[in-house]
Amino acid sequence: MFIYLSKKIAIPNNSQLRCVSWNKDQGFIACGGEDGLLKVLKLETQTDDTRLKGLAAPSNLSMNQTLEGHSGAVQVVTWNEQYQKLTTSDQNGLIIVWMLYKGSWYEEMINNRNKSVVRSMSWNADGQKICIVYEDGAVIVGSVDGNRIWGKELKGLQLTQVAWSPDSKILIFGMANGEIHIYDSQGNFIVKLVLQCLANVTGAVSIVGIHWYSGNEGYVEPDCPCLAICLDNGRCQIMRHEHDENPVLIDTGINVVGIQWNYCGSVLAVAGSQLSAGQDKQINVVQFYTPFGEHLRTLKVSGKQMYAASWEGGGLRIALAVDSFIYFANIRPDYKWGYCSSTVVYAYTRPDRLEYCVVFWDTKNNEKYVKYVRSLISITTCGDFCILATKADESSLQDENEMESVVAMYVLVLCNSIGTPLDSKYIDIDPLFITMTKTHVIVASKEAFYTWQYRVAKKLTAMEINQVARTRKEGRERIYHVDDESSVGGDGTLDFSKAFSGRESGKIQKYSLPNVSLMQKYLFNYRSYQLSLNCNSSRLAIIDIAGVLTFFDLESRTTDGTGQQVVGEQLKFERKDVWDMKWANDNPDLFAMMEKTRMYVFRNLDPEEPIQTSGYICNFENLEIKSVLLDEILKEPSQPNKDYIINFEIRSLRDSRSLIETVGIEDACMFIEENPHPRLWRLLAEAALQRLDLKTAEQAFVRCKDYQGIEFVKRLGNLQSESMKQAEVAAYFGRFEEAERMYLNMDRRDLAIDLRIKLGDWFRVLQLLKTGSGDADDALLEQAYNAIGDYFADRQKWMNAVQYYVQGRNQERLAECYYMLEDYEGLEKLANALPENNRLLPEIAHMFVTVGMCEQAVVAFLKCNQAKAAVETCIHLNQWNKAVELAKNHNMKEIGSLLAKYASHLLEKNKILEAIELYRKAHHFLDAAKLMFKIAEEEAKKRTKPLRVKKLYVLAALLVEDYHEQIKNTQRAKLKGRKSEATTALAGLLEEDASLSDNRIIDNAWRGAEAYHFFLLAQRQLYEGYVDAAMKTALHLRDYEDIIPSVEIYSLLALSACANRAFGTCSKAFIKLESLDMLTSEQRQQYEDLALEIFIKHSPKDGKKSDLDSLPEGRGEGKLPTCVVTGRPIADYQFWMCGVCKHCAHEQDISNHNFCPLCHNPVG
Repeated sequence: MFIYLSKKIAIPNNSQLRCVSWNKDQGFIACGGEDGLLKVLKLETQTDDTRLKGLAAPSNLSMNQTLEGHSGAVQVVTWNEQYQKLTTSDQNGLIIVWMLYKGSWYEEMINNRNKSVVRSMSWNADGQKICIVYEDGAVIVGSVDGNRIWGKELKGLQLTQVAWSPDSKILIFGMANGEIHIYDSQGNFIVKLVLQCLANVTGAVSIVGIHWYSGNEGYVEPDCPCLAICLDNGRCQIMRHEHDENPVLIDTGINVVGIQWNYCGSVLAVAGSQLSAGQDKQINVVQFYTPFGEHLRTLKVSGKQMYAASWEGGGLRIALAVDSFIYFANIRPDYKWGYCSSTVVYAYTRPDRLEYCVVFWDTKNNEKYVKYVRSLISITTCGDFCILATKADESSLQDENEMESVVAMYVLVLCNSIGTPLDSKYIDIDPLFITMTKTHVIVASKEAFYTWQYRVAKKLTAMEINQVARTRKEGRERIYHVDDESSVGGDGTLDFSKAFSGRESGKIQKYSLPNVSLMQKYLFNYRSYQLSLNCNSSRLAIIDIAGVLTFFDLESRTTDGTGQQVVGEQLKFERKDVWDMKWANDNPDLFAMMEKTRMYVFRNLDPEEPIQTSGYICNFENLEIKSVLLDEILKEPSQPNKDYIINFEIRSLRDSRSLIETVGIEDACMFIEENPHPRLWRLLAEAALQRLDLKTAEQAFVRCKDYQGIEFVKRLGNLQSESMKQAEVAAYFGRFEEAERMYLNMDRRDLAIDLRIKLGDWFRVLQLLKTGSGDADDALLEQAYNAIGDYFADRQKWMNAVQYYVQGRNQERLAECYYMLEDYEGLEKLANALPENNRLLPEIAHMFVTVGMCEQAVVAFLKCNQAKAAVETCIHLNQWNKAVELAKNHNMKEIGSLLAKYASHLLEKNKILEAIELYRKAHHFLDAAKLMFKIAEEEAKKRTKPLRVKKLYVLAALLVEDYHEQIKNTQRAKLKGRKSEATTALAGLLEEDASLSDNRIIDNAWRGAEAYHFFLLAQRQLYEGYVDAAMKTALHLRDYEDIIPSVEIYSLLALSACANRAFGTCSKAFIKLESLDMLTSEQRQQYEDLALEIFIKHSPKDGKKSDLDSLPEGRGEGKLPTCVVTGRPIADYQFWMCGVCKHCAHEQDISNHNFCPLCHNPVG
């Protein structure tokens, strides 16, 4: 930052001032002094000229009111900004609250304890409460409406200062003995604060200043110190909170009278006095510090005694009460900002976020892009790019060991002009100073500097970008120590241009780029603050920390007193109070500088007349200076105004324009010959073109090396018509409406259309095509319709785009629009309308695939002969039957492998039923049957729902029957000799591994279903009371011991035989049960006990002739078929047989059924 005194207001009658306070919101300045002096002033800065906004505006006193009411010296003044009240107190202890009414200040309340004098008063952050402290230890807290909330006497303590915490929960009291006591908002003592800044201090000290920044404008860094406490001996302590054990300690070296934070807590002003170098008198000074204790500037003020200092609301001015004067000093802050590619980049803090808000404001289009950056250190720009330097997040560092080994880690982020990060680098040197060129970024700390040769991919392919990324690290980054003679080092400049580094000792070192080797050292007797090289590296501009601008000629060679040749010479040029300067990009002798609130332009160190402005210089090129009023922008940073970008023309450009307009082209040409510059020659060329002076225009274009301009002049020379030339010139200067009107007046509609096509104004092209007489060119009409369609499509207005694409017959873009509109019907119609093998068909098909429309996708793929893609689509969308059908029709063999792959995928996820469905749809019935048998067996093991198990076995058997039918059809086709390609492909798909397990499944497909059918039938007959039928059915179950557990079969048989009083059969069943290995000894004992109980009462003989003898055991060839309705053997020659499961039944029994009891197929 830079600071300079700008204004002085004298108080009448030489009344000595004691205090001053600046209202942050409304801008009123209250000052109090001896003999009851109390004044309220206001500086008004009204101006219509945008350039004179901010500090450059003339400031006049719009209010100068003397407030009468105090008799003694006014010692304390404090504002309540929220309620527009002023509170003042004098040496007699009288307190007056003043209010604003119709533009003037009036007494509202008066209070006097008549005991002691008020030493300090403080309103809390929301303006609801005031705390007043008296010298004798009395404390009073009152409300804004004048009511006393509480009071307290702190016995034996002499109070000097008071401050509220930002949340109004804590009060901090400063004592005359140098102690700090902390109380809560109700007046209860909490703790005595330890002042670490008083270490090794002897003698009496007193607290002279406490200021706790409220955080209303955000913080410059997360966890930023904000509570400043200062003592009269110059020791200062800045804390993050009241319990901070590691505060920032400062020894200002002055006798302090007061301290205050600026509006955003980024600068602390410490006002006081110190002995001059000769130790003979006191000098008034204000020291400025960052919250981290870094000294920024020192301002010396003349006068005997400074009493107080107060910041303006925007932080751009500070008021100082010295003797009987108020001095005003202007501050030029070090904003974090830059200018690249017509974009102003600036950063500011917000109270609702911890990060900096970085705005990339495109001044051409008035568009802004916002980026939030944590712990931003600086912004540096060059060309089209910008570097954001930040502290690295602790979380981004790899581990704790790295944290210990690296003191601090920083990140450099390379961004383009809309804030998109392009590259980043981690560095471990503190980036105190950063500059960049179009190829290099150079970062300097106090001991070393780092160079990074950055590369930006422009229109590279993906492969080339990867190649750049791989090679980027090789030799692109280097770090040097400042005292390393063999290589190089850079150390303390703000604007590091090309290869210079400034040292605190005054030494400046020059290096060559890009190999970075030390070329020269220069020694100066001052400390440089900013360095800047001109465009050909012949001169170096140096601004020192006192704001003095000097120049050093790097190329001149002189002889010193010893006769030795010296390279470089200090130029006899010096300007004071300079806070910014910029060399012209295209002329080594031109530069602009800011001196207080004036901008000077120099050519060969000769100044032009100054321009009143307080803007920061963005760019100096083509004899024009672009300046930005950052002070105004940052008042409302979220809404930048184009009025705050100002372009200044330098005198030679203004004079040339004036000569052309008033005297004529010939005289202007002579003037430009004497002061040549490409911008002036261009100005002359444009003026000559306007007047159709083609010879002068051509000469001027040659002088400014504008090849396109020369070509344009030659083209004009070939035109015969004067009006045609004028139309072309109008178009050249961007007066397109005028040019079009001229073309149409000449009846050259074709030229007007060409002009609009070049401009891309297709709406007007269409208008011209439709309104003209004669037929319009169909091709041009289509082009116009398509271009307008593109216009709407780019803005995602798809409905509008469709209308124009239909007229322009642009099927490709039409398909895209239908897809974006989700108009799949329109897309289908478009696909049907396209001819076969149209290149658009695969794209449309893929569109259908993405939304799951299989049928339409297949039609589109088949229309362009992409059968394989159609099959893949069916597989992707799980339409396997369609996939198999297509594979058959197009002789594809790879469907089998895809099927297997998908099925295994389903089985891995345990989706067995989905896999069965997949196999069934794909006609792989045997594979489906295997899985179904597996499910049936697993369900049977649960022993819970036999009906469900039967159904599963039936489904499995039906799949096997489908397999049989498939094999039959295949064999039939073979036998008939119709062995086509399709049949061969299908046969290949259906080849099965005829293993033993497959044979078992194929041959005995219905056994599982039969077993559970008869098991359920026997149970049903038993419960219905048909005990003989139940026993006979149970006897059949003996054939199915491999499917149903033996214990269940013989238990059922024993039960039904017992009920049927066939005790012989029952006895055999019990014998079988007792011999089973699977029973435990307890279960076996139970069976034996039950058998004993039955057969003691009944002889183990069947009551009538047993049917067991007539039923052959086992599954021999001679076994009779069993009726699936009753479970009885069928001995008749005539019986009913199911067409699906091939099981039989007596005709009289089946007549009562509509469906087969086993497979549930309808009875024919």
